[in-house]
Amino acid sequence: MIRQQLTIINKLGLHARAATKLARLTGGFACQIRAGKSPPLIDAKSVMSLMLLAASQGTELMFEFEGDDQDHARDEVAKLIANYFDEGE
Repeated sequence: MIRQQLTIINKLGLHARAATKLARLTGGFACQIRAGKSPPLIDAKSVMSLMLLAASQGTELMFEFEGDDQDHARDEVAKLIANYFDEGE
């Protein structure tokens, strides 16, 4: 299992469009991916669960990746968040 803390840096936070992009990305991996501010963590493959985190800009989220492709999943999730969910800021 890999645990990594990632900070939501885009201006609008984890809003509907960003949550959808994250859920689509995570849904493409076989490993389990969970996220949250504190335990219990939610299923990061669920758009609604991600939106319920209400993660605004600056929120630190803990991600857990567990399974065969966990390394690749972690890298891609970190890249999406670091790239402002492909929204520019």
